[in-house]
Amino acid sequence: MSLPRKLLAEALGTALLLAVVIGSGVMAERLSGGNVAMALLANTLATVGGLYILIEVFGPLSGAHFNPAVSAVMAWRGELPKTALVPYIAAQLIGAVLGAWLAHAMFDMTVLQWSTKLRTGTGQWIAEGVATFGLLLVILRAPAGRASAMVAAYIGAAYWFTASTSFANPAAVVGRMFSDSFAGIAPTSAPGFVIAELIGAALAVGVNRLLSPARPVDEASAHPTPPARHA
Repeated sequence: MSLPRKLLAEALGTALLLAVVIGSGVMAERLSGGNVAMALLANTLATVGGLYILIEVFGPLSGAHFNPAVSAVMAWRGELPKTALVPYIAAQLIGAVLGAWLAHAMFDMTVLQWSTKLRTGTGQWIAEGVATFGLLLVILRAPAGRASAMVAAYIGAAYWFTASTSFANPAAVVGRMFSDSFAGIAPTSAPGFVIAELIGAALAVGVNRLLSPARPVDEASAHPTPPARHA
């Protein structure tokens, strides 16, 4: 698969993910009659279903990262060429903004807008660190063929057990800055979220290493043949 096709898959997948998150938030808020719990539940269910499908569809093409933190970890592990990291992140960020605009267009909202929804404070930052830590740990330790379902299920749970409703994705933060809706985040709140997410991702890498069995030591390298002595 060529890099341009992978980048197209990342941009398109991220755009559709943000359209799902923001669009379902708009629909949920309009139909819930002011019941925030019902709106969040509907937003959660749509995100879980959409995320699972998008990972299944785009996973074979680009890895279905849709998330700069995931791409950074994959590049660090050597599973994504380091030269592809910046293009991947650029595609994800562009896709996230386009997804927000698409959601607005579908609901006859002003396409270009900024969020005014403040999400800040120590609890919110800790929650984003925890959400991203859990997401990356699930990705790194999921059995083969089960990552899509496990990631979707984890994000659905994290919508409810984290104070931040689990963005767990710097690209999602950027896209949601452009939406003054149920799922939005004010630009002034974004840096704290992104920093917390990157810290959570780094901690997940460290914990995964601690949980992984030590590599077996090669006997030949452990006991090298002593150099021959010359008479």
